[in-house]
Amino acid sequence: MNMASHQKIHPHNLSSSAHDDQHLDFESPQVPTVPLVPRGSSKSDDSHHCPPFQRTIPVIHTKPPRKRRSCCCRFLCWTLSLVFLLILLVGAAAGILYLVFQPKLPKYSIDRLQITQFNLTSNSSLTATFDVTITARNPNKKVGVYYEGGSHISVWYTGTSLCQGSLPRFYQGHRNTTVLDVVLSGQTDDANTLITSLQQQQQQTGIIPLNLRVIQPVRIKLGEFKLMKVKFRVRCRLDVDNLAANNAINIRNSSCKFRFTI
Repeated sequence: MNMASHQKIHPHNLSSSAHDDQHLDFESPQVPTVPLVPRGSSKSDDSHHCPPFQRTIPVIHTKPPRKRRSCCCRFLCWTLSLVFLLILLVGAAAGILYLVFQPKLPKYSIDRLQITQFNLTSNSSLTATFDVTITARNPNKKVGVYYEGGSHISVWYTGTSLCQGSLPRFYQGHRNTTVLDVVLSGQTDDANTLITSLQQQQQQTGIIPLNLRVIQPVRIKLGEFKLMKVKFRVRCRLDVDNLAANNAINIRNSSCKFRFTI
């Protein structure tokens, strides 16, 4: 009896214990203790393992722009160097020529002005003829001047051209003074206002201001070399007492400015 009572199995307790074991298995799953990869081996040993995905990134090449930039910089440096060298050579040549020839600007003056015609016609046109004596001086010892054709000389009063003409062609040697007699003539239409202005100017101030302008193509001769053609531009201010025809014209004041252009 006692042995049977001790060996009696309680089904309620067994079922409860099994249920508890199932409950425990559900709530806390067992962590496997055996490694997925055997020791001494690696993942690459698996021949069926797929290689990782590799993304190709485009490479941006920056060397060609640097080469172009470098070429441009070198070209610019060479160009600036050549220009600078050319300026130095021109300056050195000009300095040597200046020291050798010691050039000086020519001088001009208006010595005499005579009016042979200054008439107002019936149709209000002014006809004028001036005889002008111009003195040109070349003070240079080693520089000559060729006065070429195509010159133009004119006399103006307050923006109105009264007469025009030209200078003759000639060569002016070293330390030479040349006196030129030039005839200028011209006609001005609708000159009534001009004549009135001239009369008022003479009555109020006693002088009549005139401007004489000269444009003369020339070639400079340095020793045996003839240089390129340039233009002499001369402007002279004349103050005369009257503009009466066939009358003595007194030049009260005169001054000339000279410059040359290519």
